[in-house]
Amino acid sequence: MKVPVSWLQDFVDITIPIDQLADKLTFAGLEVEEIEYIGVPAPTKQGSKDNSLAWDREKILVGELVETLPHPNADRLRIVRVAYGRGEPVRMVTGAPNINLGDSGQKVVLALEGSRLYDGHKDGREIMTLKKSKIRGVESSSMVCSEKELGISDEHEGIIILPDDAPVGTPFVDYMGDVVLDVKINPNFARAQSILGVAREVAALTGQTVRLPDDWDTAQVGAPETDFVKIAITDPQLCPRFSALLVRNVEIKPSPFKLQQRLLRAGMRPINNVVDITNYVMIGYGKPLHAFDYDSLVARADGKKPTITIRAAHAGEKMQTLDGQMRVFTPHDILVTDSRGPVGIGGIMGGSETEVSDATRNVLVETAIFDFISIRRTTGEQKLPSEAATRFGRGIPPSQNVAPAQVAAALMRDLAGGGVAPALADNYPLPQIESAVHLTLRDVKRILGIEPAIAEITDILRRLDFKVETAGENALRVTPPDYRTDVDGTDDVLEEIARIYGYEKIPSTLIADALPPLDGNAALEQEETARDVLGDSGMQEIVTYSFTHPAHETTLVASPDMLTGSNGVPFPLSSRPYVAIANPISPERSVLRQTLLANMLDIAASNLRFADRVALYEIGVVFLTRRPGENERGDLPEDDGLPLPLEPRRLALVLSGPRSDKTWQPADTTPMDFFDLKGVVQDLVAGLHIADSSFAPTTHPMLHPGRAAELRIGGASVGVLGEMHPLVRERWELPNQAVLVAEFDLDALLAHMQERFIVKPISRYPVIVQDIALIVDENVEAERVRALIRQTGGALLNSVELFDVYRGAPLPSARKSLAYTLKFQSPDHVLSDADAAKLREKIVRRLEREVGAELRSG
Repeated sequence: MKVPVSWLQDFVDITIPIDQLADKLTFAGLEVEEIEYIGVPAPTKQGSKDNSLAWDREKILVGELVETLPHPNADRLRIVRVAYGRGEPVRMVTGAPNINLGDSGQKVVLALEGSRLYDGHKDGREIMTLKKSKIRGVESSSMVCSEKELGISDEHEGIIILPDDAPVGTPFVDYMGDVVLDVKINPNFARAQSILGVAREVAALTGQTVRLPDDWDTAQVGAPETDFVKIAITDPQLCPRFSALLVRNVEIKPSPFKLQQRLLRAGMRPINNVVDITNYVMIGYGKPLHAFDYDSLVARADGKKPTITIRAAHAGEKMQTLDGQMRVFTPHDILVTDSRGPVGIGGIMGGSETEVSDATRNVLVETAIFDFISIRRTTGEQKLPSEAATRFGRGIPPSQNVAPAQVAAALMRDLAGGGVAPALADNYPLPQIESAVHLTLRDVKRILGIEPAIAEITDILRRLDFKVETAGENALRVTPPDYRTDVDGTDDVLEEIARIYGYEKIPSTLIADALPPLDGNAALEQEETARDVLGDSGMQEIVTYSFTHPAHETTLVASPDMLTGSNGVPFPLSSRPYVAIANPISPERSVLRQTLLANMLDIAASNLRFADRVALYEIGVVFLTRRPGENERGDLPEDDGLPLPLEPRRLALVLSGPRSDKTWQPADTTPMDFFDLKGVVQDLVAGLHIADSSFAPTTHPMLHPGRAAELRIGGASVGVLGEMHPLVRERWELPNQAVLVAEFDLDALLAHMQERFIVKPISRYPVIVQDIALIVDENVEAERVRALIRQTGGALLNSVELFDVYRGAPLPSARKSLAYTLKFQSPDHVLSDADAAKLREKIVRRLEREVGAELRSG
């Protein structure tokens, strides 16, 4: 929220430098993110340079136009004389379109020779120094300024015309200079989301007193029916209070210059005096208001006194809002209605049929309190974020409903010439309840770790407008002010004491008791180990949305016919109903995911538009609807008797593109294939020290036939891997190259991870390397052959690697050749060639016996 200091000073005196004030506010919880200096010199820290534009007190002044004459050599230029209260008026040339021949008496901003201004004829903000020059033959050394030249805005179409009461000769920095604090308002500081709210914080932090309007009265209550309107509320929980004031015979016109400037500096666009006043009160006092064209309400009531009813919307009810959009409502929306239907969405936006226009003469000022949860929900569903909805969505105390509206009515009287009706229409079915908190010095010491005197605590709380009474020895009865409904317990009061006392003053102390034992998080540690292994394999982790759409995940299947077999829906797909989201952020994200791959492929497709290669993985949970008997985690909370969904952990991989990126060194840029993906999975299994793992060919509706496998541990499948089916790849608009995917049940995978494992020393004895080529039947798996070789070789066989697969002449059509490299090594002695030959012969005999292998001779 942007807070102009000049506006802040209407409510409280600023007695310390602005940068110190910003530090105090930040330490108290109102983080000042930026300080903007408008015309005012910014403090320059040692070693830094101030690049902002300050308005020179001696050279940039409030001036008065004395006369406007034609330029002898240019029809579009004028010669003006401007008085500035110091000697003779100065003469200059201007091309401002809002200055006409014969004009005089207007108050303007005069910059004398030597002034530093922004160049209005160049893009951006480039500082120039005003020098004497001749413009079409006429000497000119001064300038009447536009907003851009002063850095107020980028407006350069005309010069600034000041109000008639602007004092001639006053340094413009004194008249319009300002400092704007950009304050971050967190949800727990909703009470400070106004200039008055920040002023209350400043007053408490600096020991000053807040100034309020003379007629400020938060205890005033009116009647639900007056001579100009009747107010009805169907559900006090949705609308605890609704009030209205009538201002007659207003004149719609632009707001005064200073009010417009305040709104602009606070981030609001001026519209007209009535609308600007409602925005001015909202920013200044934190209470959103709405102005109705009262005559439109009367016309909708057939000339009778209108009745305003606040109720829940009917399903399918419609209304056109001020932004021209036709809105359709649901029963949880709050509507402000009359006898003909909706005239506004409570707390969010009014209807177009009753908006204030240039023809408006009578204004009904609405001020109300609405259920903040409903406001948040409607704001999200209707996509109508606004300053008003933000404030309503954080809660506003009902006691603060009327006083700001009376300020607005008074401003409409003064700035729009209206007359304020004396009656207050006010339906208040759910009065605000006052709460009190019991506080002891023991609480302060035990929780905050400080020991201030009870007088100091009392002073701090009274500076925050709390009512403090003695409640026994070393105890207080604390009543928060009516605008602090967020304070309802001891901890809330202690937080206020700590903020104003100063967090930085709280001493650091060591815990007196022994530290509790630190229990490890085995599940997280195992996950991190998996991440480390995948990172070492060149994979990059991503995190995708947990939200998706059922049709999005169905796209993973090449053809729906593939799901009708006897095996049902294969992992990682699921036949369970999706977990629906009650209030989705978009229709495309209406359910919780059942697989990681769908959203990962979105990321891969996006990246492959700009990159040649992706190697991605994600570790996350999926959400599966529980079936009867699956509520094994009975400790989880349940909602309306329905168990929470299962949330198993999954690991998914996506690879595509060349094996290595091109660099100045030689690199393997051939496309990755199934075996690259298999290698990553093998590295993962080895890094997790999982024993008894194997790969088996499989078929899967999302994978390319013949290029798919499942990972088995202990004979049980824990996931699938393979090349994506071409039809699925095309749906994701992926490049015409192999896209390799895998998804595993991470819980099942990590359940076999060995926390403790045997580490063998590196043998210092030489390795004997031998190759062996075997002819086997086509249906014999290479992995089975490798396992038999490994088992038969025993402890002396260090490694077995398949390096060649051959089919073709002179081999029979039903046979193939598998070639392996065997490495023999002993940990405690030198192996001889004869030792290796014996082991090799043993391996060949077993393979002949169990898989019908024969040794290939050439």
